Amino acid sequence: MTIKIRPHHSPIRGFIFHLHPRKVVAETIRFTLSFGLGGMAATLFLVLVLTGVLQLLSYSSDSTEAYQSIIDMYAAPSLAGFIRNVHHWAGNLLVLVSVLHLLRVYLTGAADRTRRLNWLIGCTLLVLVLGANFTGYLLPWDQLAFWAVTIFTNMVGYVPLAGVQISELLRGSAEVGPATLENFFAIHVGLIPPFIVVLLVYHFWLIRKSGGLVRSRDSGQRPVMVAAVPTLVAREAAVGFGLCALLLLFSALVDAPLTDIANPGASPNPAKAAWYFMGLQELLLHLHPTFAIFIVPLLMFLLLASLPFIRQAGLEPGLWCGGGRGRWTAAISFLTGMGGAAILVVVDELAFKNSGAPPVLTPWLSRGMVPLLILVIALGLVYRLLRSKNFPPSQSLMAVVLLCAGMVCGLTVIGIWFRGPGMMLGFSF
Repeated sequence: MTIKIRPHHSPIRGFIFHLHPRKVVAETIRFTLSFGLGGMAATLFLVLVLTGVLQLLSYSSDSTEAYQSIIDMYAAPSLAGFIRNVHHWAGNLLVLVSVLHLLRVYLTGAADRTRRLNWLIGCTLLVLVLGANFTGYLLPWDQLAFWAVTIFTNMVGYVPLAGVQISELLRGSAEVGPATLENFFAIHVGLIPPFIVVLLVYHFWLIRKSGGLVRSRDSGQRPVMVAAVPTLVAREAAVGFGLCALLLLFSALVDAPLTDIANPGASPNPAKAAWYFMGLQELLLHLHPTFAIFIVPLLMFLLLASLPFIRQAGLEPGLWCGGGRGRWTAAISFLTGMGGAAILVVVDELAFKNSGAPPVLTPWLSRGMVPLLILVIALGLVYRLLRSKNFPPSQSLMAVVLLCAGMVCGLTVIGIWFRGPGMMLGFSF
């Protein structure tokens, strides 16, 4: 009787094979298909978990000690300050990488009908990443963090029906104070990370179940297969270690920002939200609060989440933007959105807000419903124009999505770099 002995696999090798099949299609692991954005996001999350745990050894969430505990992190010869730098910059970079990864998935045709659930999980993960950054923003308890959180919680109060209650729940009181710091610390450390871990594992499992990254349609030829180990794993390791090296170098050269200790009686001028919410703050300067904080962001998020469910909305899989003409359309649409946002902001500042003429309509109409209807009609006309030029429905919808993305990016850039004292237009570099 012959006894077959199974080859022994190390725990690391076994874990790798839980994440990846033994062989993958060679086409799906080319760097220009994904630019490693998904792996970068996972790497940054691991870095954040590690540095976050290490920071717990030095940080105090008591409002009377929080700021001083941050100061003490930078006292020589401690490495706590360097760890805080890494944590801060990794968190900010994770927001940017997550947004780019979500756009990459859509633009390479991976947000198709067979991956609907994973797309929704990805959208949820983006919301959790924003929540993690927002709750962590307050923990240094300095002026920058205090007033950024004050602005955002005030903006949340404009959400219809439950906005005031949600805002007070986050703050733990009527105003931002010690209870807010305790709430944010608990949410940042104990609530959001477990949700991210569960969804991230499920996200990876669904990718493997779907056969890995998206690839182009079958051409009748048998796809070329390569071993996941070492081909795929080596590329993932190169991207992950390369990203960590750059992050560590940047963190060694540039400290995370820290201003004076939080002072509720002295508001900075201008008082700005965190950079990833500056688009909302800028929008609040031009639209009715209910539309700026709730209706417009909700409609854009619903458009993003519904992309795999819209008939004929899926782009050609494995190709950026559906092909050559689609790439030009995508670039032009995004840049037009950015430029359009800048033009509309300037026109609103000069022709409407500073005109001195009495309003004809109520603010809910003139600053809410009317601009929203104009925007929806304009986007609809763009879609119809492209369809009349024989663009496929998928690329026409892509143009609409990237116009919206460009407008959000434009508003964010204006809010960060072109709003000075009193939130007046100007340079604030």
